[in-house]
Amino acid sequence: MKNNNNLFYTCSLIEFIGRRQKLRRSELVHALGEDAINRIYRYADVFHCEPIEKTADDFIMNLHIPEGTFDNVTACHYDVPDYWTIGEVYERLIEDISGDDEEHLIPRMIEVYSSWIDAAISDYNTDFYYQPRDYICECWREGKVCE
Repeated sequence: MKNNNNLFYTCSLIEFIGRRQKLRRSELVHALGEDAINRIYRYADVFHCEPIEKTADDFIMNLHIPEGTFDNVTACHYDVPDYWTIGEVYERLIEDISGDDEEHLIPRMIEVYSSWIDAAISDYNTDFYYQPRDYICECWREGKVCE
C-alpha cells in the first residue's frame, strides 16, 4: 500500500484543518469522526480538485469543528514544515504500520493520531518529524522516541 495518494491527501487535510482551527490533530480526528475521515479518504481524488482551503472550510462548517488554542505553527522557532510535508509523515507511518491491511486503515489512522506520536510529530521545534520513516515507525512500535 505504499504511496497511497488518498491517505496522503486525508492526512494533509487533517493537518491543514488542525492548523486553521488550532486543534491538536488528536482532537481534530475525534471531532471529525470515523465517518467523515472515511469520506475524505474515499473521495480524496475529488476533494483534491478543489482548493484545500475550500474543502477544509466545508468540513469545518458542516461538522461544526471548534476552534482551539493549540498553535504549534506560532510556537515554532524555525522554518515551519508545510501541511503537505506533515501529511506525508503521517501517511508513511500509517502505511508502514498497516502494511496491506487497507480494510482497517481508517481505524489505524485514528489510532495513530490519538497516540503519543501526535505530540512528537506536531513539535516543529524538534527534528522528529523529518527523521527517516523506518525510525518513526520503530518509535511507534516502541511507544516512545527511541534514543
